Amino acid sequence: MRAVGVLGLGALLAWLPPVPADTFSALRSVRQARGVEGRLLRRLRAYLREESARLRRLGRFYEKVRALHQDPGASVDNPLLAFSLIKRLSSDWPHLVHSDEAAENTRALHDGFEEVQQELPGAEDLEGAARALMRLQDVYGLSVKGMANGVFQPAGTGRPPLYSPGLRVALSADDCFHVGKVAYDTGDYYHSIAWLEEAVSRFRLSYGSWNPEEERGSLEDALDHLAFSYFMAGNISHALTLSREFLHYDPSNQRVTRNVAKYKKLLASGGYQAGGPLRRPNATRLQSRDAYEELCQSLGAQPAPERPPRLGCSYETNGSPYLLLQPAKKETLRLQPYIALYHDFISDAEAETIKGLAGPWLQRSVVASGEKQQKAEYRISKSAWLKDTADPVVRALELRMAAVTGLDLRPPYAEYLQVVNYGLGGHYEPHFDHATSRKSPLYRMKSGNRIATVMIYLSAVEAGGSTAFIYANFSVPVVKNAALFWWNLRRNGDGDGDTLHAGCPVLAGDKWVANKWIHEHGQEFRRPCSRDPRD
Repeated sequence: MRAVGVLGLGALLAWLPPVPADTFSALRSVRQARGVEGRLLRRLRAYLREESARLRRLGRFYEKVRALHQDPGASVDNPLLAFSLIKRLSSDWPHLVHSDEAAENTRALHDGFEEVQQELPGAEDLEGAARALMRLQDVYGLSVKGMANGVFQPAGTGRPPLYSPGLRVALSADDCFHVGKVAYDTGDYYHSIAWLEEAVSRFRLSYGSWNPEEERGSLEDALDHLAFSYFMAGNISHALTLSREFLHYDPSNQRVTRNVAKYKKLLASGGYQAGGPLRRPNATRLQSRDAYEELCQSLGAQPAPERPPRLGCSYETNGSPYLLLQPAKKETLRLQPYIALYHDFISDAEAETIKGLAGPWLQRSVVASGEKQQKAEYRISKSAWLKDTADPVVRALELRMAAVTGLDLRPPYAEYLQVVNYGLGGHYEPHFDHATSRKSPLYRMKSGNRIATVMIYLSAVEAGGSTAFIYANFSVPVVKNAALFWWNLRRNGDGDGDTLHAGCPVLAGDKWVANKWIHEHGQEFRRPCSRDPRD
């Protein structure tokens, strides 16, 4: 195993104290983390500048003394040279060896690190970021090797990349090892094998050459984890091959030696069954995962069926004086469930104001779990709530939503405006906005179930992030400044099962949305019951 230290920096930067997590769950937080690294970079630049100056002075001292030792004419018979020698040994050398300058430079760097350590991502963030890469791999069918090379292309197809970044950045062997280890630590050998194979491949290419970014992982570490992953997956023969390769680099490792003996015994006895093709674990709550992922992969651009006559675009006033001078640009997307998209619903300036108001208050989004609310892996984002009194822009937006929907948005008939910022691979797996149980926290408002949803896209994204309606079998791409509206309940008050929807993972970009959930009470005469009890 390699152990490398550079002027004490390894010990300084290897220890990360416990800090508030969830950086990965909102891109705003990731951007803030980038700013923190910029501050650390400036501290490191100062450290390198001071250390370089110190080392240059040491170099000059060394060259001067070495020249005296190599010059045959520099004899201590000369009283000046003798004095110079005694002075160096009694004063210069002790000063050089015991100088606090190096320690002071390191202390300055350490102090700079301590200033920002509470803002640094923690172990949970690293795990969340790794899971985000695996989520993108799964939902968009991406090749691990392609991702490691900075290419976002579906595996095994001739399809073009789903996203082509301006700057193509490859992952290091150590990066791939960490993603694979996150999967390995949770017993997810489907993902650990794919990522550890890529790590081993990259470590092999650079084995024997030192890379400061890869000092923490090594070829031996990757081989060790990969061999056990294959063993747990039932491929003992390959586990044996990898373990033997490990012993080539570390022949004294007793644990791996015992593993090799164990694998040989199992193979000789024939008392094992070779593992079949690895199956991806269904870590989601979905029974309709394939449909969900197919809709996400379409990126909202799947061919639509022939449009019925009632589908199309129109300018709408909805009988509201508020919309007479500037009618809403309405596009009816579906009749069952009823879904409409209002283009240019909000201006760029209004969107930026709302994001700015919500930014300082963003917290990890939660989901209903029985009577409680909790964080969940199937919803990765941060959110904040804004009252209509927070700013005139919020108030104007509330009036506009009331005008286009024809519904009463006054408290308690609607919830506050929820502003959401999605994180690294941020998503929200298929769910209903309306409560499906009377025990849901939604009923604490004493205003009934959520009858309708207005979702406003506050930003554009480069790829991914579509809103997929699973049972309706279509998806809506992110349309900046547009508002998506749908009914969650039928006229008889029952939940509309066709509104099962999801926020597809953001492949690239910064996705912000604002949600307005409107409740049943107060809408009795605005959306009355139908004569048909089944409607």
